[in-house]
Amino acid sequence: MSNIRHRLFPLVISLLALCPGMRLVSAQDANNAASVPPEIKAILDAPRYKGATWGLRVIDLKTGKLVIDLDPGHKFLLGSVRKVFSTGELLNQIGPAHTFNTPAYRQGTVSDKGTLDGDLILVASGDLTMGGRTKQNGTIAYSDFDHNEANSLGNAVLTKPDPLRGYAALANQIADSGIKEIRGEIVIDDRLFKPFNFRGEFDVKPIFVNDDVVDVIIDPANLGELAHIEHRPRSAALAIDNDILMTPPGTSVNIEPVLPRCIGQPDCTVTISGNLPVGFVPPFTGRYPLIRTFRIVDPSSYVRTVLIEKLRAAGVIVKAPAVERNPSELLPPKDSYERDMRVAELRGLPYSEDIKLINKVSYNIGADTSIVLYGLTQGVDNMESALAAERKNLQTKYGIEPSEYFFIDGSGGGESTATPRAVTRFLADMYTKSGFAQYLASFPILAVDGSLASVNEFECNPSLAPAKGRVHAKPGTFLEGSLIRGQAFAGYIHAKSGSELVYEVVVNNVPFHNLNDLIRVFQDEGTISAILWRDN
Repeated sequence: MSNIRHRLFPLVISLLALCPGMRLVSAQDANNAASVPPEIKAILDAPRYKGATWGLRVIDLKTGKLVIDLDPGHKFLLGSVRKVFSTGELLNQIGPAHTFNTPAYRQGTVSDKGTLDGDLILVASGDLTMGGRTKQNGTIAYSDFDHNEANSLGNAVLTKPDPLRGYAALANQIADSGIKEIRGEIVIDDRLFKPFNFRGEFDVKPIFVNDDVVDVIIDPANLGELAHIEHRPRSAALAIDNDILMTPPGTSVNIEPVLPRCIGQPDCTVTISGNLPVGFVPPFTGRYPLIRTFRIVDPSSYVRTVLIEKLRAAGVIVKAPAVERNPSELLPPKDSYERDMRVAELRGLPYSEDIKLINKVSYNIGADTSIVLYGLTQGVDNMESALAAERKNLQTKYGIEPSEYFFIDGSGGGESTATPRAVTRFLADMYTKSGFAQYLASFPILAVDGSLASVNEFECNPSLAPAKGRVHAKPGTFLEGSLIRGQAFAGYIHAKSGSELVYEVVVNNVPFHNLNDLIRVFQDEGTISAILWRDN
């Protein structure tokens, strides 16, 4: 699992609950763990955590009482728990109803016959989904096994909406505006913020399509044959050749997509290759299809091709070639567009829906983009300056000092750290905000959905089983080499007594041999969360 190094992903694991016997309290006492209840302490002292460091901080939100306070000032590696800050700060700044709307403008005149003698420009807004995850009821579609981590975790479940729906809607609006032919170019204006690199894969820009991945949908064939594949979205921007060979039962699965560097060039083709054993059972779902993804490393050029294809499908003649690099050199001065030149606009989902995607499935690019969008509200347009603006905001508005955390991006990449005191202070403050209901709704729910859907071993205990659905927590995971460097839950508990709790439980440096070791830690933190629900 070396490819998971420095990747923070939602743990979406199909678990077999083991229902072990009751754990006994260890004789070993941590110096600062006196307030930790014995049943929880038995988990913290289990042999698997020898040499590990735990933090646990619990606050009663109604009374302000500090219930448990284990190592509150230690800067723990916290992984994607970092997202509670980036999404919360942007939510507070723009409000849950805010939408990122993407307009299209014409540059030039339209004749009586509908010919645009000039260019058509789509102006990126930072809309994360561009209509590609919108359900019929106007809410966002996500799965507990999200495709953004298909390559790291080995499978995914695709959502049902057409990932190109928003681009089709824009094309239809443009056609309905009276434009029947475009003689100039199609250009994507991606200058909203300066691109930032995402973990060595590509530079993120404010225009998105299918979360900037192409999904490969794999089904088995007979021994010695090529597996069956399809892919989505389908576009001339990227073709996929199949070289996945069905191999004898028991052989290893080895399907490793590469980064397709040719996007924006004609006839861009990439090959998906590897071995798929006969009789292999896909992880998590237990059935086919098996999902892998290719990164869209040049989203502006890819989107340009998609928009041209949708315009032609809507009956608009486009003279420009469908596949080429986005000709950004043709753009007018930034922010110079006139309202009466607008010919279409795609309305985004409310940010309250976007943060469900970010937090429920731990969508890293969405969280990174959120902190840059927060920076825009503070007058800066790049990741470094956005993080600086965040440091000032956390200090002045939340009383969280820069010495209490270390963030390198908006999603929890690399060695992101924070103290339990800082995490719970921020979460407690969010509890008082007008957008708290939407913020809470974005967190995974214990044993119900998102990256906590399968954390359910506590249900074997009748006294803990009702905790299902009562804990809203953002998990975070950081693996490196043979260690779980960081694993944390942070969020809110509607306790059995009626108390409202805010908490973080986090452990660093747990030995890691296989995925079952990570499952075990997740389940233990879920059990701790359920005990807190029952006993407070």
